Amino acid sequence: MDRVFFQLLSVHARRAIASVADRTPDNKDAAGFNPVTEADRAAERALREVIAARFPEHGIWGEEYGWSREGAAAHWSLDPIDGTRAFICGLPSWAVLVGHLEAGRHVAGMIDLPDLGETYVGIDGETRLNGARVRSSGCTVLAEARIATTDPYLFDADERPRFEALRRAARLTRFGMDAMAFAKVASGSLDLATDTGLKPHDYDALVAVVRGAGGHVGNWSGGSDLSGGDVIAAASEPLFEAAVRALET
Repeated sequence: MDRVFFQLLSVHARRAIASVADRTPDNKDAAGFNPVTEADRAAERALREVIAARFPEHGIWGEEYGWSREGAAAHWSLDPIDGTRAFICGLPSWAVLVGHLEAGRHVAGMIDLPDLGETYVGIDGETRLNGARVRSSGCTVLAEARIATTDPYLFDADERPRFEALRRAARLTRFGMDAMAFAKVASGSLDLATDTGLKPHDYDALVAVVRGAGGHVGNWSGGSDLSGGDVIAAASEPLFEAAVRALET
């Protein structure tokens, strides 16, 4: 496992996405709107091919095509285009997410932002952006923090007032960045990013990237279990703890 391999994944996913001219989405959710495009599917096929050739014994769990070799001790978690809504609107916040887990532990991850030409790779406890090491801001005080969430309208009736308390306690809040917000926590230009309703494909890549930059990742209750889909990525553990206290309001 090395950074060169993640760069290879980035190249193949970007090439597959660029090869699809039509961004017209299909809808995966009859009760609402959950878009998927042929570019999502093409990117996942490309990622699977590269991973299977290098690590044939590893499992692969992708958002579009499910499991291969489920139960393997090591597996890859793929979100070929995170932020498909942004992608179909021509916005640059969409990302290719690749997480690598061993025995359930997040050991490596990639947040690739093709429209920005940025590739974040967290591996061996170190995160690099286009090869250069990055660190979180180290911010510890919520009143000084720059925070982000994807869309406040995605919070349910219980979550919305809790996030509003967090927003009021912070210095400023930005919206609409999808996984890009978590990447910016790693590189220090944001101090905290949070979303709810996330699936493993949404967060598996983020964990190693943020932690490798010195940040802290956990849930809205202050724990480390992300399976409930409520995720906070903070520039420091004290900032994470302050955010949890604000969310308890």
